Amino acid sequence: MNSTIKPVSVIILNWNGEKLLREFLPSVVRHTPTDIATVIVADNGSTDGSIALIENEFPSVELLRFDRNYGFAEGYNRALAQCQSPYTVLLNSDVAVTDDWLTPLYRYMQEHPDVAASQPKILSYRNPEYFEYAGAAGGYIDRNGYPYCRGRIFSTLEKDEHQYDSPASIFWATGAALMVRTDIYNRLGGLDPDFFAHMEEIDLCWRIHLAGYHISAVPQSKVYHLGGGSLDASNPKKTYLNFRNNLLMLHKNLPDSTRRTTLLRRRLLDTIAWAKFMATFDFRNAAAIWHAHRDFAKMRSKYTSHPEIDLLHTAPKRPNILIKYYLSRNNKFSQLPN
Repeated sequence: MNSTIKPVSVIILNWNGEKLLREFLPSVVRHTPTDIATVIVADNGSTDGSIALIENEFPSVELLRFDRNYGFAEGYNRALAQCQSPYTVLLNSDVAVTDDWLTPLYRYMQEHPDVAASQPKILSYRNPEYFEYAGAAGGYIDRNGYPYCRGRIFSTLEKDEHQYDSPASIFWATGAALMVRTDIYNRLGGLDPDFFAHMEEIDLCWRIHLAGYHISAVPQSKVYHLGGGSLDASNPKKTYLNFRNNLLMLHKNLPDSTRRTTLLRRRLLDTIAWAKFMATFDFRNAAAIWHAHRDFAKMRSKYTSHPEIDLLHTAPKRPNILIKYYLSRNNKFSQLPN
């Protein structure tokens, strides 16, 4: 990396993403303030034209080259291990940023030393009047471990009418545009490579809270995320990863006193989801849930250390999002109890 160390490194992880880089990297270069930040592409051993594109058309972008594809989590971990900036933004390659998007995040983190991670407002690239699924205006988690957002509950996306324009303390920040304190990220081990994809940022944020820090949404910063580039929502692989990783996250981050009962309750709820897929003859997604539980049973023995603090069942009191959404018809964040 460049010998001139700036306060912020904006790192975009890339693997054979020439098309995405060509579409989205220009906005990042154009709108990222060069006085405080360096834009870096960490390349996971691409074999397409990504490297040539960056070298020929984006000379201001630093290039960090890995010998092979280490995946999303490990790729970022390797990049941040080499990063000397106090702050790092993990930015997806399918994110378009807006004018001076970075400054509000940077200033907020400077003014709030207890905040270890933050995110901007995430809007849909395809439908910019609406929030984007992966993060919206800040992430939360319910008492059963289901994630939801200001601006998105399950698959219901709200229109951005500036209803969530105030900074807020949140449980998790999206990995699509995640600013972290570099030293804390590295000290906590970064993203868990075993997750492969999906919920790895929620797991990281949970560990950040357990370490005594806070996480915030800073909607004065705004970006547009394409999303869904890796796996379609109905893809059984996505179903598998979401169910398996949610179980892993609960197992890792809950104390002995509540872990077993919480996982038992999730097993019952997952069985209902499995039955629903079976009833609609969606046998591939039903099988994905079964495989997720099977593989979780194999993987959980790796995580033998558990925290003493229960962040899922203590204050603030977390809603049961299934009941609120499906029975009470509360499909907006503003309708949930504070």
